[in-house]
Amino acid sequence: MARVLIPGGAGYIGSFTCRALRDAGHEPILLDNLTTGHRELAQGELVVGDIRDGSRVRALLSERRIAAVIHFAANALARESVGQPAKYYDVNVAGMISLLDACLAVGIRVFVFSSSCAIYGVPSSVPIDEAHPQAPISPYGRTKLIGEWILRDYAAPHGLRYAALRYFNAAGGDNDGQLGEWHDPETHLIPLALEAAATRKPLMVFGDQHNTPDGTCIRDYIHVEDLARAHVLALDHLLRGGGSLELNLGTGRGRSVREVLDSVARAVGREVPMTIGEAHPGDPPCIFADARRAREVLGFSCRRPDLDDIVASAWAFHRTLAERRAGA
Repeated sequence: MARVLIPGGAGYIGSFTCRALRDAGHEPILLDNLTTGHRELAQGELVVGDIRDGSRVRALLSERRIAAVIHFAANALARESVGQPAKYYDVNVAGMISLLDACLAVGIRVFVFSSSCAIYGVPSSVPIDEAHPQAPISPYGRTKLIGEWILRDYAAPHGLRYAALRYFNAAGGDNDGQLGEWHDPETHLIPLALEAAATRKPLMVFGDQHNTPDGTCIRDYIHVEDLARAHVLALDHLLRGGGSLELNLGTGRGRSVREVLDSVARAVGREVPMTIGEAHPGDPPCIFADARRAREVLGFSCRRPDLDDIVASAWAFHRTLAERRAGA
């Protein structure tokens, strides 16, 4: 059992990872400034604070005898980052440096980092493996790549061992509707499509003339519970003395926007109304993962790869969230 600090632990993926850690016998301590996280999602002790407050983070790490860190605290909207790059460099880069320095100051040398497939940019080929050229096209993607560079540079002189987990499109919720995707504003396709189907307000689909079988973008949707389990596997690998890792996490299968909308229609029992807009410049038509290395190194494979299952679990939480908002 290890006591693990989870910056960003009251967010979407962080909350599922905290629950997976508890189920595996670890003790998560959450650190979240609640800018985008939610108290209602916290799966463990929550400390309200910011990773950029180095002295407070050092005190927390020392007082609670933290053994490792799984770092989720970041701004994560690629399109927003284009217009607000300073916001992203402040939190995602300066904040990470502050967090790492606090870890090193108290002797913590095990660190799991929430990275992203955004570091690859527009792929030259698919599926994307870890050796694919890294050419991010947004400030968000660049901050995640810089985060990986920082980890590599810190590792050699400080004996830091890390796992940088590059995941594709996190999706889904738990089957009882208690945990799921809760962003404001929401930008991800599945919850937006669920809302459109529920309210009958049209969903904007960005482009239907891409070079894909049905003309819409293709992405790799991985269930958030699978992502959470991968973080636990990576943590255990490092705690056992394993070497640093840089791994893709995905299903290895791409799904188009139209396939997602069809799945949403099956879950909700109603078609998703939509309008077609212009494709975003630089938006890759097709991205999905080659995740074989995660299987080889961690023994990881997706237990919930079925798109209908992912969407149905997201719908369960969507209904819970709607009830919370109605009662607020």
